[in-house]
Amino acid sequence: MIRTGTCSWADRSMVEAWYPSDRRTPEDLLRYYAYHFDTVEVDSSFYALPSAENARKWVHRTPESFLFHVKAFGAMTGHRIRRERLPADMRTGVDGEGRADPETVRESFRRFRAGIEPLRAAGKLGAILMQFPPSFAAPDAGSWRRCMGWIRRAGELLEGMDIVVEFRHRSWYAEGVLRPTAKGLATWGMGLVTVDEPQVGPRSIPLAVVPTSATGYFRLHGRNEANWNRRVSSAAERFRYLYEEGELRELIPPVQEMAAQTERTFVLFNNCYADYAPRNALQMRSLLGGGEG
Repeated sequence: MIRTGTCSWADRSMVEAWYPSDRRTPEDLLRYYAYHFDTVEVDSSFYALPSAENARKWVHRTPESFLFHVKAFGAMTGHRIRRERLPADMRTGVDGEGRADPETVRESFRRFRAGIEPLRAAGKLGAILMQFPPSFAAPDAGSWRRCMGWIRRAGELLEGMDIVVEFRHRSWYAEGVLRPTAKGLATWGMGLVTVDEPQVGPRSIPLAVVPTSATGYFRLHGRNEANWNRRVSSAAERFRYLYEEGELRELIPPVQEMAAQTERTFVLFNNCYADYAPRNALQMRSLLGGGEG
């Protein structure tokens, strides 16, 4: 099974470019999106803990078979976070540079689980995306063990949930590192995200198809080489890239390779600028033989 979708359904530029002008309420947006797709990635949960109230609304606004993948809150993956994005009673656990203390990290996991429980209870929870920052690296054996320990503990705190891991440092793909990493993820039942992004130097993440669980997960960030490593006014400028049909066709063999070795494979487009992500997601589905393009 292969499903395609986008990383967000309410990105501002996407709303303006893709949705009909009379679709602007949160309910209208999600219902319209769910008419065209059967899966989506929730990225707002990276910036603030998800709420059960919103999750219940999402359940009611989507068909029975719809799946939400949810990106882990930043503190859960070692990112620096904005103190004001936390509930008031958790803010003292974050220092002036945005680093959360261990207890705040553990509490973030607990509240994250509570916030997405309505999705799980309704059978609409897909994967939990654990996207780690570039500082989460494995340049040596000691660093590798510490990072793998974090991943293992995350799995324990999210027990019973489908987890996929995205690395943002190339050291994870080095010879002698990728194999034991994949073995560890497989042992814990976690998937390794396959990434497509601009190849603009030694920091770039390669496209690697490494099945480690029943779930295959692709995140397609676009190939905007000019803006990938630049300071830009908004994230949308970094992901401002529309895949050409030939580029999508190049991605079909890796997707099919993953799908042949997993129970379900998801292809999520993160080139969230204007209508680029939904346009490419529909096009990819068509190329894969799934209908509308």
